[in-house]
Amino acid sequence: MATDIVVPELGESVVEATVGTWFKKEGDPVSVGEPLVELETDKVNLEISASTAGVLARIEQQEGVDVQIGDLLGVIDESAEAVATASEAGDAVQPEETLSTPPSEPEEPAVAMDEATEHDDRVTPVARRMAEESGVDLAGIEGTGSGGRITKQDVEQSVTAKQQPMLEQQPAAPEPALEAAEEIIPMSRRRRTIAKRLVEAQQTAAMLTTFNEIDMSTVISVRGSKKEAFEARHGVRLGFMSFFVKAAIGGLKDFPLLNAEIRDDNFVVKRHYDIGMAVGAEEGLVVPVLRAADQMSFADIEKTIRILAGKARDGSLAIEDLRGGTFTITNGGVFGSLLSTPILNPPQVGILGLHKIDERPIAINGEVVIRPMMYVALSYDHRIVDGSEAVRFLVRVKELIEDPTGLLLDG
Repeated sequence: MATDIVVPELGESVVEATVGTWFKKEGDPVSVGEPLVELETDKVNLEISASTAGVLARIEQQEGVDVQIGDLLGVIDESAEAVATASEAGDAVQPEETLSTPPSEPEEPAVAMDEATEHDDRVTPVARRMAEESGVDLAGIEGTGSGGRITKQDVEQSVTAKQQPMLEQQPAAPEPALEAAEEIIPMSRRRRTIAKRLVEAQQTAAMLTTFNEIDMSTVISVRGSKKEAFEARHGVRLGFMSFFVKAAIGGLKDFPLLNAEIRDDNFVVKRHYDIGMAVGAEEGLVVPVLRAADQMSFADIEKTIRILAGKARDGSLAIEDLRGGTFTITNGGVFGSLLSTPILNPPQVGILGLHKIDERPIAINGEVVIRPMMYVALSYDHRIVDGSEAVRFLVRVKELIEDPTGLLLDG
């Protein structure tokens, strides 16, 4: 009896992937739940595990090949004969390995192998591939990612440390010619798909952007007076993002077409508020989602953002973390951006861009004062959202941030 290994559903708007790494080769025995192959998409890397025990009889799609949902990746042979053959092949190799391996200190290699296996279970897919290509022993690397996970940066540091003594012994290389001072870097599957989707977003939507500015004085004052008590009570810092999530939801309730999508010739208005949070990850931007954010407390929002950001950094986001957002917030201010025009995240029709808080002079009641100001931008699909709605939405967000007591009622 044989079982097909096929490309599963990959999540909302994801229809294709690239075969990344096969963890087994043809003829290897496999057990239920054991990872077989890794698929790379524009959002996450996804491991496909064995649904049955047996032997990996055939690999149909090699590493680097593009595949679509339902494509055949390989075949598992569940027959007793195949399992017995694989077992006999392993037994036949064992005496030769025993003869060629010195018997001294047999315990230490076994411990080292256990440690390597443990580390390998806590390594990001990108870091694992880099380690294999560079010949780096993962057992000797201490992970700095979330939960001690080994990241790409950890492997890079190990490779650099390994190569440094060799470089010091070599004579200095001549300076390269100016015309040769270029590096060709192949685009990853994720970067290629991100590029394609960004172009499609601009070509398929009537995208416009409107701007406003927000006086952050009150929020900064509230945060400053409450942050210590908030952290002591909830175990997480009080940031600005929870204020903006609540303010955006208040605006979406007043202007529901910004919390909608166009499906065929219909407007589909969402009555749930699943807010996407754009996060810069190792291989490109990802947008994990805060589910039912309107029902979350400030503490819930801050804790969830912290968890999702950690997953994004170490590459452990799952498809479910990215599925089904209704509106997106992106914060270029953390990188120092003063003003930008965010691009829509289809099929959503609105995205709120936050920017750097900058002290500058403004006029209040006929006097010039210095206030911490933030420019905000709303990009929207003009096919469904009129300009007046977009402008008034942004004004509503401004009102709720400048007077955050309103968030208790409207957020």
